[in-house]
Parts: sequence; structure tokens; C-alpha cells
Amino acid sequence: MARIVRLTSLSDNRLDVFARLTNNQMRGGLASEGGMLVAESRMVVEVALDEGVEPLAFLVDERDLESSSEVLVRADDDVPAYVLPHDQIELLTGFRLTRGLLCAMRRPRPLAVGEVLEGARHVVVVEDLVDVSNVGALFRNAAALGAEAVVLSPRCADPLSRRSVRVSMGCVFKLPWARAERGDWPGATLSALRERGFSTIALALEPGAVALDDPALLAAGRRALLFGSEGYGLSRAALDSCDHTAIIPMARGVDSLNVAASSAVAFWQLFSREGALIISARVAF
Repeated sequence: MARIVRLTSLSDNRLDVFARLTNNQMRGGLASEGGMLVAESRMVVEVALDEGVEPLAFLVDERDLESSSEVLVRADDDVPAYVLPHDQIELLTGFRLTRGLLCAMRRPRPLAVGEVLEGARHVVVVEDLVDVSNVGALFRNAAALGAEAVVLSPRCADPLSRRSVRVSMGCVFKLPWARAERGDWPGATLSALRERGFSTIALALEPGAVALDDPALLAAGRRALLFGSEGYGLSRAALDSCDHTAIIPMARGVDSLNVAASSAVAFWQLFSREGALIISARVAF
């Protein structure tokens, strides 16, 4: 079980990882540690542990110490669990702590694009999505609705930032994902998808875009769905590199949905629903 350490001073440098390091510092790694992340809430920490993410230290609200014991017992006794009084936690973190528990963890080994595509049929490709909450929501939708891998452009927000991890409910640990190399985006990255037999489908308001249930999209075998940034969507270079452009038909003059909503619809139609139809067909047979 994690070793309980009661702290009295918020200036203790052992608390830096939970509140005083920037995301860039966390990603860069502290010396030889290879990078760190912070998972928030018991549920998210449990998902991370289930997926083999290594815990380095816990921060626990004193009033939630007993309820956190089932998580703490999963760590070795050389992993510290720092305990602070309830009124001190928010002063340290600057936000209301979800269910009284944070865990500093070692960042998983980065994967290459080729690794995450291996064996996948349904892939999500994301260009320049910069809001960490949107990244987390997209990962949660992708994990729930049939995606098997995620490829990010070089400028996408970090899926392992604290808020992205929390919004995803730990799904950033469930799906293999990779960040494309700067020199490979978008041309070489999308070419690599096509070489592996993927049809690339951009979700964008473009002339000639087809509805999401168009037979041409449903006929494609391996599919890669592309989503763009919150502001301007997909770049011209990415759009020109895609095989198809698709839209979600709208009513009442609404032109589009945010990426969390639109990705859920697209994943259901082109990823999850395909699996449901196959199962139905087998049952009927």
C-alpha cells in the first residue's frame, strides 16, 4: 500500500508536481523520469492503473483518505501518499478537487503512428485541436464508439494534460494514440493511412461534401475520420489530401456541431453502428 505522509506546509516541494509545474515541464520529464502526468479522481486513477500506468505519488484530501484506500492499496509501499487537510487542498491546486484524489504518474512511452495503426480498422485523426477539454471529450467518444486508434497533428493539445485526462474519464489510456512528426503532417501521414488501406474522410463544411450516411462512405472498409480545430476546422492541405468530405445533415439553419458532439455522431454512424449491424446480421443468420 502507498505510504501515508501527512504534510503541514503547502510550500513543501514534494507537492510541486500537483500544482506548480507547467504542462511543458511535466511533458519534458523531471531529469531521468521520462515525463509525468496527473490523474484526477478515484475513477480515473483506477482506469490508469488498470491500463498499466505507473503511479509515482498521490495527493489525498484528508476527509477522503478512507474512501481512497482501495486505490492506495494498489501501489507499492515506496509510493508516497501525501495527505493535506481539506481546506488546504484547493489553496494548493487552485481548483476544486474531484473526489479528493490526485495521482502523479509516469507518462506512458510515446508511440509512433505506424504502431497505433497496426491492426486497426477505425482510426481518428485530429488536426490542431487546442482545447484540452475537447481533446478529452473526443477520446472518450472514440473509446466508447468503436475507434481503435487516434493520430494527432503536431500542434494538437496534450491528451495527457490533467484536464484532458479527467474529461476523457481515463479513456486517453484505453486507446493507443500517436502524434505525427512535424515534417510528415499532413501529406505523409495521410499517405501512410491510404497505404494501409484506409479511406480518409474529412468532417468539414465543404462544397461537394456528402451526408454521413452516404453509401460511398458506408462501403469503405478501413476508415480514418478527420476532425479539425475549434476555429477554422481542417487546413486546406489536409482537406485536399482526403478521399471524401462528409457533413452531418442539420435542421433549423444550424450549420455545425462542436467537435465533441459531431465526433460522437460520426463515430456512431461509421464505426460503432457498423459493428452493431454485423452482430445483427450474424444473429439473424
